[in-house]
Amino acid sequence: MSIGVSLSPFSLDATDNVVDAAVAAGRQAAAARLSSLWFGQTFSHDSVVLSAVVGREVPELAVGTSAIPISARHPLLIGSQAQTAQAATHGRFTLGLALGTQAFTEPAFGVTYDRPIARLRDFLTALHDVLHSGTVDFHGETLTAVAPLPTAVAGAKPTVPVLVAAMGPQALRVTGELADGALPFLVGPKALAEHIVAPLTKAAERAGRPAPRIVAMVPGVVTDDIDGARAEAEVQSAFYNDIPSYRRIIELSGVSRAAELVVIGDEQTIADRVAEYFEAGATDVVFAQTDLTTPADQQRTWQLLGELNRAAER
Repeated sequence: MSIGVSLSPFSLDATDNVVDAAVAAGRQAAAARLSSLWFGQTFSHDSVVLSAVVGREVPELAVGTSAIPISARHPLLIGSQAQTAQAATHGRFTLGLALGTQAFTEPAFGVTYDRPIARLRDFLTALHDVLHSGTVDFHGETLTAVAPLPTAVAGAKPTVPVLVAAMGPQALRVTGELADGALPFLVGPKALAEHIVAPLTKAAERAGRPAPRIVAMVPGVVTDDIDGARAEAEVQSAFYNDIPSYRRIIELSGVSRAAELVVIGDEQTIADRVAEYFEAGATDVVFAQTDLTTPADQQRTWQLLGELNRAAER
C-alpha cells in the first residue's frame, strides 16, 4: 500500500515556470514522505516529460501520468516517451492512460470519437509489444503500428507499467486483459470494491495475468473551511457530472454529483477515508485537488498523507 498526490495541471500552468514548479512540488512531496507524484495531461505541458524530469531530480519519489488520453495519440510515440521516462527515473515511472472524451477529441483533433473500446484494445495490444518485445507489427481495427527499427530504450527497466483510467464494464474488461491495473477517479469506496476491483480482477484472472494494481484517485483536502472547500469542489468537479462514464460511477457511488465524492474535513476524516479505500481493494491511494482552498491547507493535507504513508510502509 502506498499513498501519493496528483498535481493539477492548471495550477502548474499558472506558475512562472511549469518545470521548476513541478520539481519544487516533487521535493515537497518527498519531504512529506509521500510515495508518488502524478501529473495530469491537458493541452499545455507534457505530463510524461514532467514525470521524467521530476523523477530524475527527486530520486526518492515515484512518478506517473494520470492520465494521457489515447484518442489522438499513437502507441509507438507513447511507448517511446514512456520508456525514456522510465530510463530517466531508473524504474520509477508509471504510464497512466485514458480513453479521453468526445467533447475534447473531436473539436480539438479533428478525429471522430467512435469505437473507444476497440481503440483501447488496439492501443494496449500494440503498446504491449512496443514495451515488452522491442518491436511491433500490429494491424488492428482502429490503428496500425509497425516499427521498421527497434522500439526498446536502453535503461528502461523494469518494463513500464501501464494503468488505464477505466471505469465502465467494457473498458475494465480490456484493461484487465491487457494492462497492469486501473486509475479510477471519483469512485466511492464501496463502488470501487464492487464495480472496479471485482470485475477488473476477474478479467485479469481470466487472461492469466497477475492481480491488477488499483490506484484510487481521490479528490480531497484537510481544512477547517468546510463550506469554502465544498463550494470550490462544486466548481472544479462540475465538468465530470456530464461525462457518461463518470455519471454512471458517481451514481453507483450513491451520490448525485461529483463534488459529493470530494473528501473534505479534518485529519481524522481524511485518514478514515483513506483506510476505506484500502479496505475496498486499492493498492495505492492518490489524493487530487489538494489545492482546493489554501497553500497552508494543501501542506497540511500532504503532511497527513505522508504520515499515513509511513505508517502503511511499516
